[in-house]
Amino acid sequence: MSSETYSARHLSVLEGLEAVRKRPGMYIGTTDSRGLMHCLWEVIDNSVDEALGGHGARIDIVLHPDDSVEVRDRGRGIPVDVEPKTGLTGVEVVMTKLHAGGKFGGGSYAASGGLHGVGASVVNALSERLDVWVDRGGKTHHMAFHRGEPGRFADGDGEPSPDAAFSPFTTGSSLDVVGKVARSATGTRIRYWADRQIFNKGASFSYDDLLVRARQTAFLVPGLELVVRDQRDPQDPHEESFRYEGGAKDFVDFNAIDPALTDTWEVTGEGTYTETVPVLQANGHLVSQEVERTCLVDVALRWGTGYETDIRSFVNIIATPKGGTHLAGFEQGLVKALRTQITSNARRLKLTGKDGAERIEKDDILAGLTAVVTVRIPEPQFEGQTKEVLGTGPVRAIVARVVDQEVTKLLTSTKRDTKAQASTVLEKIVAEMRARVAARKQKEISRRKNALETSSLPAKLADCRSNDVEQSELFIVEGDSALGTAKLARRSDFQALLPIRGKILNVQKASITDMLHNAECASIIQVIGAGSGRTFDLEQARYGKIIMMTDADVDGAHIRTLLLTLVFRYMRPLVDAGRVFAAVPPLHRIEVSGSARRPKEYIYTYSEPELQATLRDLKRAGRKYKDDIQRYKGLGEMDADQLAETTMDPSRRSLRRVTSADAAAAERVFELLMGNDVAPRREFIVAGAASLDQSRIDA
Repeated sequence: MSSETYSARHLSVLEGLEAVRKRPGMYIGTTDSRGLMHCLWEVIDNSVDEALGGHGARIDIVLHPDDSVEVRDRGRGIPVDVEPKTGLTGVEVVMTKLHAGGKFGGGSYAASGGLHGVGASVVNALSERLDVWVDRGGKTHHMAFHRGEPGRFADGDGEPSPDAAFSPFTTGSSLDVVGKVARSATGTRIRYWADRQIFNKGASFSYDDLLVRARQTAFLVPGLELVVRDQRDPQDPHEESFRYEGGAKDFVDFNAIDPALTDTWEVTGEGTYTETVPVLQANGHLVSQEVERTCLVDVALRWGTGYETDIRSFVNIIATPKGGTHLAGFEQGLVKALRTQITSNARRLKLTGKDGAERIEKDDILAGLTAVVTVRIPEPQFEGQTKEVLGTGPVRAIVARVVDQEVTKLLTSTKRDTKAQASTVLEKIVAEMRARVAARKQKEISRRKNALETSSLPAKLADCRSNDVEQSELFIVEGDSALGTAKLARRSDFQALLPIRGKILNVQKASITDMLHNAECASIIQVIGAGSGRTFDLEQARYGKIIMMTDADVDGAHIRTLLLTLVFRYMRPLVDAGRVFAAVPPLHRIEVSGSARRPKEYIYTYSEPELQATLRDLKRAGRKYKDDIQRYKGLGEMDADQLAETTMDPSRRSLRRVTSADAAAAERVFELLMGNDVAPRREFIVAGAASLDQSRIDA
């Protein structure tokens, strides 16, 4: 179209809810399951805002078999009287007008999750049918909508359905009175059917995501009960109820997965700031005014023995997964407080010489930290309707000041328990700093192997010639005897060998510093070449497969467990990527006698049941074998060709891939087998003693 023919008549003006239906992604992000769930969050958050204001202590959420969802609260109920500017009832204004509601500075809500006034109206616009019932003044009021347009459905005496005939209001809309309730009973019930013209065919409500959000909200609003019912399968209904009294402190205890170094500390405070906002006057004009805001800060935090960080931030119970000014303020205040205390205690922490020149970084402080950061402010400024980032600038300074002051009080407390925990935290942070520095130095000398770098790797490493990471394999073998056999059995072009002497350090019990000072652990980390802990970089790993090749006895199993503990605790991305394996050497070798027609044959078996089954098959076939069946207890007992054939040749070997589908469960298993708490491990050993094959003990 040329500039001469392009005129104002080609411009489109979308008004009201038409804009929402035309561009739904602008309001709910996507039109898949995430967008569908976002609509549900908008409805739930309106009910939660009522509870935050002290109105109602229970919210029910029901997923119906007809693909509708219902949210019911016991708040004040949407106003049913006529709004003077539009001449419409409050229910119709809230459900059909964008940027309309009680959260624009009118004093109805001190702090709320909704602030744009588009939540309910957007859900209505994107619903094939929406029904709202309001209990107020002793009556139950009802209004129905079809794709945002008010009217009536011809349901008859049956259940409401989006397929029922719909008659829109023509001359004037009506809020029907459909029942009576006690005058003290108030609340709102919304039931809607998402419009399949808008949402993708496969979009569906996630019961698990709903449970996570309900539990999260119950933690953040102490005393509020949320009941979630999934009735989509009448044969297998589900119901869960959540109610907590401890607030953010209980939330942190629930989120933490590692053993605690400190109690869960609570940090609270507040601050004020001024903000220039447009205020709607009685004559309908907007006038800019300076208003004073109050920011309430509520933080719960604790450090654990691990190095993973789990910080969750919220504004008026709305999750901000991408952070914002409140999270930046929390990190700023925490770093300032801890750097000050570490500097003050440098002598006790032995921060001298080279360590003294290193600066404590944010990642050192956040290692092992689990925290929930919540602020409550009126009319927060979010970046977009999806509310993933808080943009209110003054909040950062307020949160930083509160966290700095309160955490400093905890770190300098004279109470015995708090003082001991504070000392432990400072020592952990210094240890993290030392581990980071050591890992950085290791990474610098072992980025990728080349002619110059090879000399810096451990002398006992029998490296491979290939530089192709995907094809190369590192075998960690037990002892020098196995190394000698493995050198003759390996394919030196892509198989590397690293021997370890006996049993390495149990890193589940030891500190990071002790682990790095252990020669065997340090060699393994250096040879893999990707660092350790928080600094681990999977892209820098020098081998595509890490294979643990230990003897098929109890000692070999113990060594393999120690190696897996090291990898899981300090190089977990290798496990997550499926690059860690355990070799499967055979347990037995059967020598089958030959004949004129058939040469002598060797058969390998990998378990006692397999051995017995193989012997039975040989007897049935009438084949003779030597009675002195060889039982391998160590890799060193094999000849090189036997080891290659059974354990190292990629075309004939078997490998067990080490996986961790449930990281939390794996963490508990490692803590049981290798941790400091002896009693549960003793019970585990006693319970399993009867199933031990004594022939596997190399005594």
